[in-house]
Amino acid sequence: IIPHGTDTMGFTSAALSFMLRNLSGPVICVGAQRSSDRPSSDAIMNLLASTRLCVESDLGEVVVLMHGDTSDSYCLAHRGTKVRKMHSSRRDAFKSINAEPIARVEGQAISFLSEYRRRTNGPVEVLDKIDGNASMLYFYPGFEAEHLDLIADKVKGLVIAGTGLGHVSEEILGSVRRAIKNGVHIYITTQCLYGTVDLSVYSTGRDMIAAGAVPLGDMLPETAYVKLMWVLGQSSDPAEVRKLMELNIAGEIATRRFV
Repeated sequence: IIPHGTDTMGFTSAALSFMLRNLSGPVICVGAQRSSDRPSSDAIMNLLASTRLCVESDLGEVVVLMHGDTSDSYCLAHRGTKVRKMHSSRRDAFKSINAEPIARVEGQAISFLSEYRRRTNGPVEVLDKIDGNASMLYFYPGFEAEHLDLIADKVKGLVIAGTGLGHVSEEILGSVRRAIKNGVHIYITTQCLYGTVDLSVYSTGRDMIAAGAVPLGDMLPETAYVKLMWVLGQSSDPAEVRKLMELNIAGEIATRRFV
């Protein structure tokens, strides 16, 4: 059980999801939206639910566990690569994106809501090497090519969260081509969160693919960013980097689509 600040908990849960293999029990990131000195605090309930999930289930993967509603009815465990904080202050701020939560903990009852990895007899494998020489940027109207050039000159890999289906403007295509030609790994996600990237619909997207940019389906931008740093820590071979980025390692790419 890892008590964690809620603002960046999704980054940590994603990183641990890629780093840890063959878990002999769950790794649960848990936080609170209200501090423990407040009558409305969710801290104790979240911690108790995390403990119950550890002791009384066969779960064997990394999850984030937080309140499932605004009252004290139940908690939800979300897969570490598919969870996002969706509200700044509500106690049910954390949601599974393009996926169902893994489990619901209500009082003494644990109900599993989707497929999950079960705990093993170990030994746990740790692949914790990471290369932080990567960046993430959100495209917006008026984004200038020079901005991308400045970032691409300093990193090995870049995740671009495009609009809609992964859109960017024609104005930055030249920067993308130059960056990829210089060895920068560029991956595309969507800032819409729900749904998936599809660069085949419009000509700009097809030009991005032709330049060597790689779409990442419904992977969350921050999960893609964390995964890219982890992948760069595992290999410097361009083909292997792409293979690992497109491989569904820890449930980061949904096999089913949720409306």
